[in-house]
Amino acid sequence: MKVLLHQDVDGLGYLGDVVDVADGYARNYLLPQRLAVQPTQNNIKAIEQDRARQAEVRRLAREQLVKVAEAVNGTALVLEALANEQGHLFGSITDAEIAKALQEKGFEVQRRQVRLAEHLRLLGQYEVELRFAEDIGAKVQLEIVQVAGDQDAGEDSETAQ
Repeated sequence: MKVLLHQDVDGLGYLGDVVDVADGYARNYLLPQRLAVQPTQNNIKAIEQDRARQAEVRRLAREQLVKVAEAVNGTALVLEALANEQGHLFGSITDAEIAKALQEKGFEVQRRQVRLAEHLRLLGQYEVELRFAEDIGAKVQLEIVQVAGDQDAGEDSETAQ
């Protein structure tokens, strides 16, 4: 069934696009949720102005994402974590913790933009990928270090490296 999208739908299309979808998807989800309408000439004409405005909003949002990606690319982060003598963390470093650390440095990064194959469970250095859009990404250098219990332990770990 062909439908005219009344809003942007992730993975399907943008406002004003005429897309072909399964009949059940259109009848049971897109049409009742008012995400799409039948593609009549009147509906297409009515949505043209909204389509141009939405395209401008997407363009501005994309420019903002590019600026954030350029600013954050190559940033070095150091996170402290508790670990045993072999370097295994008590717990793990997650995408949420990385996003929070970047936000504390002043970058507009959301948790869903941090790409980790799995949670980080060892001390060491990692390259973390950030994905802002399909073709907009950045890489951040992350170092996970042992939490220093007191001042003397911090100096001992620095001299060992």
